[in-house]
Amino acid sequence: MYSLKIREEELKLKVAKDFFSNFDTTKIIENIDFCVIQSENLFKNNALLWAEAKASNKADIYESFVQLILTIGKAKIHEKQLPPEYLGAFDSEKIAFLPYNEIANVFTQNDFNWQVRPSDHESKEFKQLYAQSKEILTRKSTIFNFFTKENEKNKDLERFIKNDFIVGWGKGVKIGVTKNNFNIIYQQWLTKVKPSIKLDYKDENGRIKELNPADFYLADLLSKDNESLKDNLEVILKKDHYEKTLPNGFELSFKFKDEQKAHHDFWHNYERPPRKEVQNYILQRRDLLVPQDIRERKGAFFTPQIWVQKAQEYLAKSLGEDYQEEYFIWDLAAGTGNLLANLQNKKQIFASTLDEADVKIMKDDAKKGLNNLFEKHIFQFDFLNDELFDEVDKKGKLIKKSKIPDKLQEILKDEEKRKKLLIFINPPYAEATSATQVTNTGKNKDGVAITNKTYEKYKNIIGKASNEIFAQFFIRIYKEISGAKLGEFSKLKILQASNFSTFRTAFAAKLLSGFICPAATFDNVKGEFPIGFLIWDLAQIEEFKKAKLRIFDKYGKTLGKKTFYSHIENQSLQKWWVGFKDDGNIVGLMVSASPDFQHNGQLTILSQQQARYCLNITANNLIPFSIYFAVRHCIKATWLNDRDQFLYPKDEWKKDKEFHNDCLAFTLFHGQNRISSKEGANHFIPFDENEIRAKDSFSSHFMFDFMNAKITSNGIFNQDFIPSKPLKFSKEAKAVFEAGKELFSYYHEQEFTTKAHKGDFAYLNEYNANASLYNIKAYFQGFNDKGKMNSKSLNPEYNARLSTLKNKLEILAQKIALKVYEYGFLKE
Repeated sequence: MYSLKIREEELKLKVAKDFFSNFDTTKIIENIDFCVIQSENLFKNNALLWAEAKASNKADIYESFVQLILTIGKAKIHEKQLPPEYLGAFDSEKIAFLPYNEIANVFTQNDFNWQVRPSDHESKEFKQLYAQSKEILTRKSTIFNFFTKENEKNKDLERFIKNDFIVGWGKGVKIGVTKNNFNIIYQQWLTKVKPSIKLDYKDENGRIKELNPADFYLADLLSKDNESLKDNLEVILKKDHYEKTLPNGFELSFKFKDEQKAHHDFWHNYERPPRKEVQNYILQRRDLLVPQDIRERKGAFFTPQIWVQKAQEYLAKSLGEDYQEEYFIWDLAAGTGNLLANLQNKKQIFASTLDEADVKIMKDDAKKGLNNLFEKHIFQFDFLNDELFDEVDKKGKLIKKSKIPDKLQEILKDEEKRKKLLIFINPPYAEATSATQVTNTGKNKDGVAITNKTYEKYKNIIGKASNEIFAQFFIRIYKEISGAKLGEFSKLKILQASNFSTFRTAFAAKLLSGFICPAATFDNVKGEFPIGFLIWDLAQIEEFKKAKLRIFDKYGKTLGKKTFYSHIENQSLQKWWVGFKDDGNIVGLMVSASPDFQHNGQLTILSQQQARYCLNITANNLIPFSIYFAVRHCIKATWLNDRDQFLYPKDEWKKDKEFHNDCLAFTLFHGQNRISSKEGANHFIPFDENEIRAKDSFSSHFMFDFMNAKITSNGIFNQDFIPSKPLKFSKEAKAVFEAGKELFSYYHEQEFTTKAHKGDFAYLNEYNANASLYNIKAYFQGFNDKGKMNSKSLNPEYNARLSTLKNKLEILAQKIALKVYEYGFLKE
């Protein structure tokens, strides 16, 4: 066996060199320990093995498998990449292989909590999965020792890797297209087949039109013997070419540039889905083949059935059990129509969408009785650009026909019928700007939010909210379909955000009811934030102030209720902290960040100016700025509080000296304090040289002198925050200082060298007497190849001391959090 003393990283390198040298083992896939990649033929860059690695030989090999399965399931890696031929687990003695298909069903469980820490072998979920999988693991896995008793490579293992390990990858066995991998295989198709097809054509006006490659892929996928099985597709495959019929009836033919070689090669290795159930699923989830920015523009955010059903329950509670009989229902961003599932009264339901291909899918389903829609009630419509009504001249002669069916136009024109119209919608969530754009690391989403008629028409009355597409949908509905009911899924910006204060004035509808759920349950939505389903009565004028909404977790289980308040501009915490601007001697800089939990990650303390706007930290405003920093960081951000707004506090905070000092202690030792002596003088060392056994004197004693009342006040604010006597700290703050002192002292005890890295430290450099907390972390933890600080050090003593500091800081945070609500920085 390999040495039991080598570290896990070294073990992985040795296993890769000794047994997998003919493959690529350098690729990193999320948190999977060890990956073996095919480096040749069509399947280049596809994985053969995903494995969990453990140093020594004491780990249960089957527990390692379970940890790997949890790692894959938690990050949904199997849905983002083609699964490998095998899962594996190895230690210093042995390696085990399990065919992926033997365990694949485990990942389709609907009632399993994948969000646990995979390495926690004591969790309920780990034990549950272990018990569930143990029989398969013991019966279906193949285990080899790396070496024989003579310490030679195991020939059986080498033969397995050479002969059996790559079955299914280029040896005649096709990979089946399934519900789980059809969108991943599409990425392969784009690389291999798409270049061999000419995807554009000239329309009747001579303009070049680019066709969606996803439609050609669907034509391939839903075919047999190179003949498309469905005639409702945008594009169909006919043996050696594709065909498309334009709206004007003109037929286009698209031939292959390479006599169909790439096409034949590709489908020689993949098995098209034979079952109609899978074919229908792929058509319904066609949105997964559309690029993210296009999905956002078209509104193709697939609503999970759990929330569709919950929304329909709330509609029944708000509008009455017979609402389906009493109301006309229109989903005007319908996608493939899943939001309308389970609705029964088809004569009163209408569905429209931007994408003509989705219209065809819904109409085909209507023909087959797979949805409760009439074909005539399904139509293509661009709600942000198209006109609601037919255009006629003064004599009533038709000039231009609206795309909206006559029956729905009659409802929209009739004030009484509009009162019985329900707009039921999950609109797109795209916006014109993002945090990366603000910081010059990204760019506006061109053509997404600001190039349509609705934006131009209403941008002046809804202010900054006009950058959001869903706000554009809602304001047009409110203004042009007045008196209707609106049942909508949206971000809670509509209720809380400062950028939506003008919108809330213009959109003065009465909120009837609603609920909130995690955005992460919507598979096209990124981020940990809440999405609300809200029901509005557009006929009742009432500007939103507050509402108590039911909370549901990702399983639909209730978590109680939460009150949401509208944000008023002059109540913002930003109005409070800018009142402490000072141009005195600068000791640091604080980054300005929007006053909600979503943006707390941007709130840092720095030594030098960055791209984002910063305010100067001086002796005069150190205490209020520490309060601002601590108030925003003492409570952890969750999906539920992500959009909560920090507010202008009550005056009671001013007299609470213990609160001031707690916030200062918290700020000095928090991880978002990024003061660095490499970028200027470090004024944030709260100790003197003797306390932490420094080897040299500090260049600045500002913080120590401030805490000990040795800084002269100039009284520029109404309240003087520079202490006239040494600060007294609470027991919780003292515990933080003591833990911080132990960490600083340990740094100054080290023997420093500029020689190459050896031993336990992440990297070594010259001694720095002025080292800040950030510099100390950098010294012990080092940085990865992307320039990001490693999460922990190889030095166990440092890790222990840092852990103690974090624990004491968390206790102090809990104490500060009570004052956050008491003084009104946040509302309960």
